Amino acid sequence: MNLSQLENRVFFNEEGYRQLNQFLAEKNFSKIFILVDQNTHLHCLSSFLPKLETSIPIEVLEMEAGEANKTIETCNGIWQVLSELGADRKSVMINLGGGVVTDLGGFVAATFKRGISCIHFPTTLLGMVDAAIGGKNGVNLDGLKNQIGVIRPPEMVVLDTSFLQTLPAAEMRSGLAEMLKHGLIQNEDYWDRLSDLSNLDLSDLDSLIEESIEIKENVVQQDPTEQNLRKSLNFGHTLGHAIESYFLEASEKQKLLHGEAVAVGMVLAAYLSFRTESFPQEKLQEIKETIVSMYGQIEISREDQEKIIELLKFDKKNEAGKINFVLLRRIGEPVMDRQVTNELIYDAFSYYLDN
Repeated sequence: MNLSQLENRVFFNEEGYRQLNQFLAEKNFSKIFILVDQNTHLHCLSSFLPKLETSIPIEVLEMEAGEANKTIETCNGIWQVLSELGADRKSVMINLGGGVVTDLGGFVAATFKRGISCIHFPTTLLGMVDAAIGGKNGVNLDGLKNQIGVIRPPEMVVLDTSFLQTLPAAEMRSGLAEMLKHGLIQNEDYWDRLSDLSNLDLSDLDSLIEESIEIKENVVQQDPTEQNLRKSLNFGHTLGHAIESYFLEASEKQKLLHGEAVAVGMVLAAYLSFRTESFPQEKLQEIKETIVSMYGQIEISREDQEKIIELLKFDKKNEAGKINFVLLRRIGEPVMDRQVTNELIYDAFSYYLDN
């Protein structure tokens, strides 16, 4: 499948800029608003702006970087600035940044004046393979992940993979976690190639990113509103989001990137799959060894675990008070809406922490 034919219209590198400029010329927008954070303002904006071939007035809006700022308060500030700068229904917002910028910017665009046009320009690996793809937009509520949001695809997604050269190694690993997840839920061959990074180099990255996007888009197109199959994209995220939220809010803890928390969540979910879905034990051990070798092992005490389990009740996939997990029967064969006991979750943490 050609990515240009996909619903969200995903374009790469020079072709992406060409498509973006053509789109801006065709639509004749009244004003362009570019949302950045401090990092993309510093590292990306100066090379991005000269590639916009347009006479449409441009305004740059800057938000504070980081997951802690993915809040309705930040949205409120941006809505006010949009209003003050004369944004109207014919305006377009370009979200130039990582997952926080595209998530929040997409939500701002979807709700301002009941919706203005929106283009995602992800600059992180996580943004490219996950956050900017699929049309989910939203913000956190009291530190809880993505409690407020809408599903509304952007007009297009443009990826300039040269921006990945500006990322720290930890940010690259964060994005890699979502790519590993795509392999686990859809394609064992893809998982195998990603899990042996010694055989890969940067020249392989564009094709791996494209394949990851294609996996996600194929799922999204079959189930755009997450009634069944799209839930599989949450593998590792039920506990991963709870872990991320807990480490974000606990002042004594070092904050975890999204992919770092999801990596732990995938080991835990694989163990739960082994215990409840007959997932092969040798594959469970392979997943743990691969993830620990890439991400290290996060120390999570019994007290931490209790608080993380308490946060599970806020997961947006829950129904009628039941905590729903995505598990695996085999690599590439996910099962949705599974419930497990707290005792099994504690066992999963013990397995993860066991050296």
